[in-house]
Amino acid sequence: MAKLFFDAIWQVLVIGLLVGAGLPAIFAFGIKFLALGAGGSAEVDTTAKPNPAARALGILCMAVVLSAIALGIAIIVSAGFGYTVTFEHIIPTFVEK
Repeated sequence: MAKLFFDAIWQVLVIGLLVGAGLPAIFAFGIKFLALGAGGSAEVDTTAKPNPAARALGILCMAVVLSAIALGIAIIVSAGFGYTVTFEHIIPTFVEK
């Protein structure tokens, strides 16, 4: 019984860190990369030139955060309609309960 308890605690801790601290950190990095990508007045050094690689990284960070938010909303809404979200084929699909 103790093994099951500690296994559940470990899972909650990992998910809590990912969602509780991980997503906001990715969002913050995305904002920083977008500022680096814009250059000019978005940076402390106003003579900085735009950096396309940093802009692409910022867009990728924002896409990860928005995907996580959309997945969370989909899981909540699907439960309200009597469905569940499965990841059997990597892509999330809705299946009746």
